[in-house]
Amino acid sequence: MIASPDRTPLPRDFFDRPVLDVAPDLLGRILVRDTPDGPIALRLTEVEAYDGQNDPGSHAYRGRTPRNDVMFGPPGHVYVYFTYGMWFCMNLVCGPEGRASAVLLRAGEIIEGAELARTRRLSARNDKELAKGPARLATALDVDRALNGTDACTAGDTPLRLLAGSPAPRDQVRNGPRTGVSGEGGVHPWRYWVADDPTVSPYRAHVPRRRRS
Repeated sequence: MIASPDRTPLPRDFFDRPVLDVAPDLLGRILVRDTPDGPIALRLTEVEAYDGQNDPGSHAYRGRTPRNDVMFGPPGHVYVYFTYGMWFCMNLVCGPEGRASAVLLRAGEIIEGAELARTRRLSARNDKELAKGPARLATALDVDRALNGTDACTAGDTPLRLLAGSPAPRDQVRNGPRTGVSGEGGVHPWRYWVADDPTVSPYRAHVPRRRRS
């Protein structure tokens, strides 16, 4: 008999740890997004770690800015950024306050509210594709910059919260290079995923964007 996922909220000290400890430990956890139309719940299956000023691939590598301010804490808050002029991506801040680090949520399985997610992801060919990739995940959950800075560790009325879920067994956790990261930051094997899970996005190496002539 398979046990039901643990619905206990994750405490702040779960996130107040080094990013490379938090990232793989997020696999199997449940992210709940409360929307005006109802809740959507997602089981995390793929994430990427970004280690602030120690990491050339991180938005905080060159220090604090208005864009990345949330990355500096407190831990357990949500960092949302806009990319390529069209997509939002969602991260969870971790580590001690004042030291920027965050985990990008790359993919997951919608386990509640799939009918709501489908209305936002009309191009998905099936439910496994609803949140298969960081921009798709944010779109399916109706996440945008308005949620930047949200505290995901509060037990009260909040649009986003993390539940304990069913952590992925360690022997099912894989890691490898981060997707689409260039330069020195591209060598870190800080992408983590659940082995053989159909909702995990395919790996893509960085491809430089062509400059317009």
